[in-house]
Amino acid sequence: MSLDEEIREILDDFENTAPERIFEVLQQLRPHFRNELISEYLQEKIHKIAKLDEQERKRQCKTLTPYFDWYLQGL
Repeated sequence: MSLDEEIREILDDFENTAPERIFEVLQQLRPHFRNELISEYLQEKIHKIAKLDEQERKRQCKTLTPYFDWYLQGL
């Protein structure tokens, strides 16, 4: 499955997607950002969210969806 397909699948069924899967796809996405600061910020954000409890992790994952949108729009 391509990265585009994985992203669309996550966005289509976001509520039922495990945060770990979201993190995994975001990690694949990081090298595609042209700006290193964005990539580093995303890495830090993922790291912080991963430490939260399950319910809060799921809520905070919603704040990461713009990265998927940027990728699908061509960064």
